Amino acid sequence: MLEKRNSEGYPDPTAYEALLRIELAAKASAFRPMVFICSPFAGDIAGNTEKARFYSRFAVTRNCIPIAPHLLFPQFMDDSDPFQRDLAIFMGLVLLSKCLELWVFGETVTTGMSVELAKAKQRDIRIRYFTEQLEEVDAP
Repeated sequence: MLEKRNSEGYPDPTAYEALLRIELAAKASAFRPMVFICSPFAGDIAGNTEKARFYSRFAVTRNCIPIAPHLLFPQFMDDSDPFQRDLAIFMGLVLLSKCLELWVFGETVTTGMSVELAKAKQRDIRIRYFTEQLEEVDAP
């Protein structure tokens, strides 16, 4: 904790302000926004899971915290059960609301992805598009 007084108990506003600015700068440089990873899951589940991991690693290299619900929820929920799928999509949308941006990967937009995109637009969350090779492109 920063002290406004020096070691002898006298007010030392100059040192305090300097140390406070250093501390704030360090916190600012450590800021990592959460980004929602939006990519296909259904179909080639094994291949799409590997791609989602690849996209998540890419987000980390961009100093972001990736949120990829399609990597988490299928571990304990059944995507083929309509109730569980709807619940997983709902929970993913809750996580989306905590993210600064939504990153779309690839050219294919699945039904689940379209729900996520619509919610991001509704909430004015910035949407960025990337190719499967991680090149950023304009919105389709």
